[in-house]
Amino acid sequence: MSVPSALRIGALVEGYRAGAFTPGEVVRDVYARIAAVRDQPIWIHMISRDAAMARVAELEADAAARALPLYGVPFAVKDNIDVAGLATTAGCPAYSRVAGESATVVNRLLAAGAILIGKTNLDQFATGLVGVRSPYGACSSVFGSEYISGGSSSGSAVAVAAGLVSFSLGTDTAGSGRVPAAFNNLFGAKPTRGLISAAGVVPACRSLDCVSIFALDAGDAAAVMQVAEGYDPADPY
Repeated sequence: MSVPSALRIGALVEGYRAGAFTPGEVVRDVYARIAAVRDQPIWIHMISRDAAMARVAELEADAAARALPLYGVPFAVKDNIDVAGLATTAGCPAYSRVAGESATVVNRLLAAGAILIGKTNLDQFATGLVGVRSPYGACSSVFGSEYISGGSSSGSAVAVAAGLVSFSLGTDTAGSGRVPAAFNNLFGAKPTRGLISAAGVVPACRSLDCVSIFALDAGDAAAVMQVAEGYDPADPY
């Protein structure tokens, strides 16, 4: 059985359990898909294929890891969310800084077995609902280049809708996690403020911001939410 074209979490988990394919096969397929998408400025930073495959090797060598809820599931994060060792730009090259540690939510997802593929484009400083306010280029909707992707979590939405990752993280202050979902036929989950820690997220409006989830269906969004949520003393909300 080949890697499914729609990278739904449930389909990947079932396929791994049945031995139909492996995380290594899925990740190699993901990088092939990314290489084939040349007309969308989805990514600001990519995890190298070698680094992603090293992560795969660690997971595949750990028998206990196979029981993790997001084992072998590829994902992306909006580039206003910190990932240790990678630059966080918030869509502004002059702001760029290398994160010393990952955001709490990223650590939770990695601990659950997910595989990070890269950091995605956004309306600069997450202020905008159209997805075109980025010096890295403007993503369009997957339904046509004449349509906007929606913002500010443009790259995060398009990465999922284009079949490059199973889910992604965005942020939502006033619609940034829901407008791009609607424009790309996705489920955009906006949690109650504080349900998912915003520690390690560049704020647009700290009292309103939350980390949002883009997924192909409600079940996938719920599966990610169950892993991502939880109290964090580093987040005052």
